[in-house]
Amino acid sequence: MKSSVEPLEGNKVKVYVEVDEAEFESDIEAAFRAIAREIKMPGFRNGKAPRKLLEARIGLAPAREQALRDSIPSYLTKAVREHDVDLIATPSIEITGGQDEGAVEFEAECEVRPEITVPGYGGLRVEIESPDVSDDDVNEAVDAQLRGHGTLVDAARPAGVGDYVTVDLAAHRDGEELAGLNVEDWSYEIGKGWVTDDFDEQLTGAEAGATLTFTSVPKGTSEPADFTVRVGRVQHMELPELSDDWVADNIGEFATAAEWRESIRERLAEGRLNTIRQTVVQKVTDALVGLVEIEAPASMVEQELQGRLQNLARQFQSQGIDLSAWLSATGQSTEDLVGNMRTQADVAVKADLALRAIAVAESIEASGDDLEMEYQRMALQFNDTADRVRKVYETNEAVPELVASIRKSKALDWLLHHVEFVDGDGRPVDGDLVLGHDHDHDDDVEDADGEGADA
Repeated sequence: MKSSVEPLEGNKVKVYVEVDEAEFESDIEAAFRAIAREIKMPGFRNGKAPRKLLEARIGLAPAREQALRDSIPSYLTKAVREHDVDLIATPSIEITGGQDEGAVEFEAECEVRPEITVPGYGGLRVEIESPDVSDDDVNEAVDAQLRGHGTLVDAARPAGVGDYVTVDLAAHRDGEELAGLNVEDWSYEIGKGWVTDDFDEQLTGAEAGATLTFTSVPKGTSEPADFTVRVGRVQHMELPELSDDWVADNIGEFATAAEWRESIRERLAEGRLNTIRQTVVQKVTDALVGLVEIEAPASMVEQELQGRLQNLARQFQSQGIDLSAWLSATGQSTEDLVGNMRTQADVAVKADLALRAIAVAESIEASGDDLEMEYQRMALQFNDTADRVRKVYETNEAVPELVASIRKSKALDWLLHHVEFVDGDGRPVDGDLVLGHDHDHDDDVEDADGEGADA
């Protein structure tokens, strides 16, 4: 077999393949063996009739036609691999010679993954939440815990935000009581935003003994209702005085208020860092995608979209969830779901192209050790051996896709260590603090650029 490749406009190439007559003869033999299993010949078991008898009965043309149909995809696959053609869609094939006799010739127009450049990736600036914990943050957390030990005290004044009011609440629509909105002696903190959008506004300024009547739309409904609210008591929360003695008596593990406050600061900082680390890969990926100047190839987006839809369907099926019921419960139509996932697929494809571009620009490669580590990781994941995982990839000739996936993962790791992190005010944030020493983003890489190897 001989093959060559000609670049075309856009992200397309044309692959030319020629298979000499002697090599193609083995495909004709295979076709006759397949035909023998379909045709009954007197005196021969199914599939055992010799070629000469079959050829005498049906001629050479049907076998040659089937040989062309069966073998051309495999010849094209060999040519594609020989020339490292990165197919992203089913090729358009035209047989140009050998339909009736002689050497077989065909050409295939192939859409390939575009190779792009990403200007500005080396100076990428990514905005994240500040990991710093302010004194106000600590004070708010301290007050929240003190409130658990606070005492409600009657307030001889109109109610305000943060006060507690004890009310008798009644709500009717067309003369009928609304379930859950007719209660007595209910203690409510003004500012929670419950009941209706303007419920807190109605209560603000009310005094003990007042009766309020108004019409408003209850939360979770679309029709207005008539409300009557009788205010029994107006109270405010009196917090205990923070002191070393109070901390020793009520917190236990700390001897002083300063120690307790410092522990709260550390807990808030750790929680904030964990939150940042859960989102940092996606934020960096989104920023990178913003630098991609080309439109994502439609065929890649469609392939990515179909993969995501199939994964969602399998997930719902495994959990016994009815897709139609889920769409109804979430207020989505099928078109809404597909549209949202198409947007995600578009981002994933651009991330794939951008990470591949960084790998090329920074000469990032996947070594033999990288491959071995990935085989071992998957072996642990699937409770198998690394040798068997390797054999599956080699047998299915999927090692190049795995190499591409590893290179993209390493490109993302490079990017994470070279971006400039800033907070909402533009102040620099320490990247080493954000990433930590044991950050693990492999799973996030697959989420960011799709299904892993091919996006």
